[in-house]
Amino acid sequence: MTSLPNSLSARDRAYTLHPFTNFKRHQAEGSLIIREGKGIRVYDESGKEYIEAVAGLWSASLGFGGEDRLVEVAAREMRKLPFYHQFGAKAHEPGIALAETLVKKAPVPMSKVFFTCSGSEANDTAVKLVWYYNNAIGRPQKKKIIARLKGYHGVTIAAGSLTGLPHIHKFFDLPIANIRHTSCANHYEFGLPGETEEEFSTRLAAELEKLILDEGPDTVAAFIAEPVMGAGGAVPPPKGYFQKIQPVLKKYDVLMIADEVITGFGRTANYWGSETFGIKPDMMTMAKALSASYLPIAAVMISEPIFQALMAVSDEVGVFGHGYTYSGHPVAAAVALETLKIYDERDMLGHVRKMSPLLQNGLRRFADHPLVGNVRGVGLIGAVELVKDKAKKESFDPRHAVGAKLANFAQERGMILRPLRDSIAFSPPLVIMEDEIASVLERFGGALDDTHAWLRGEGLI
Repeated sequence: MTSLPNSLSARDRAYTLHPFTNFKRHQAEGSLIIREGKGIRVYDESGKEYIEAVAGLWSASLGFGGEDRLVEVAAREMRKLPFYHQFGAKAHEPGIALAETLVKKAPVPMSKVFFTCSGSEANDTAVKLVWYYNNAIGRPQKKKIIARLKGYHGVTIAAGSLTGLPHIHKFFDLPIANIRHTSCANHYEFGLPGETEEEFSTRLAAELEKLILDEGPDTVAAFIAEPVMGAGGAVPPPKGYFQKIQPVLKKYDVLMIADEVITGFGRTANYWGSETFGIKPDMMTMAKALSASYLPIAAVMISEPIFQALMAVSDEVGVFGHGYTYSGHPVAAAVALETLKIYDERDMLGHVRKMSPLLQNGLRRFADHPLVGNVRGVGLIGAVELVKDKAKKESFDPRHAVGAKLANFAQERGMILRPLRDSIAFSPPLVIMEDEIASVLERFGGALDDTHAWLRGEGLI
């Protein structure tokens, strides 16, 4: 008789198509099957404990279980109104209250909220709104949207086109038309010898302006950026970056879209990453920590001038022809609203500000390790970048998958990490405590030494 673990693994391989997975390797090796979670920890089917040092997908802000308030709110709303839509001016109290709360908490004056189920859908919607807006105000040629190389904005057709990572495009026939990419704002990787962060930012702003001029300012509609790049390496912006970028956008009447899918709701030690880095967006997208990932929900916030244009043209057409069955789902909206209340009642920002130095300073202690080329981060997000040669900033051959190997060693030691090629990302649940940060650092240090020993044993260093 097949045991339960083997049975689950076999069924998973037989029937599940996993996102962001090497299918051939999955068929050979199977999955790590997670049974339950509590706080910052999850447990596999055998009962083994893991610290989840990336909050799942940068998202489980309140951890992986134990928030009974969210469970109770979901159950109460499911009994009261398990589903209703927002099409045709239909509404419900949780959706109204959540939209009102988000507008009031916006980092700059905002007007309206449009709900989706994922960050990808939110960014996809943002693209459509930009196009709709420019058509509405008589600028049908102003449609190009500039994103950044190595930026991540999702995987739908439009959002995947914005994403500046090759594996999101290859074999998918992406990017689509009207999407352009400018330089990646990673000073460690792309700064010139002797170039300061401020000088690097100045150069990138000049490159952006040249791109706009080359494309034609009357064709460039918007610029989208994450306050901290996520899947592109957990990279905070270099000094002065957004302060130099935004005047260029204003000069050519280009909308600023802040992708707050990862950085919203406290991750950078401010409520919004836009506040941390001085971004003044015309449009914002958000997801993940909006509901602490207890249920899928995301949103787009737009400014009043954009809304006025949308309103006028929707009246001309007779309807705004965009929306999703689950836009503003009442159960998800109720859970998100309660999540935001928990953040406020527990002073989650204050907690993040206390914990952030422990994580950031702790990660920086690894800077002298022979494998570590760069340590970066802000708030409770960061990365340690592995290199073959520190002096030359020489990366390892991708075929050796050194970052993935370190993540495997960490998993053996009871910690789940996110390798972004050879940058190891950290983004723990916001509720992490001091002793738990110490455990994260200890287990990572062990995995780092394991990796160093493996590389030496293989003759790769």
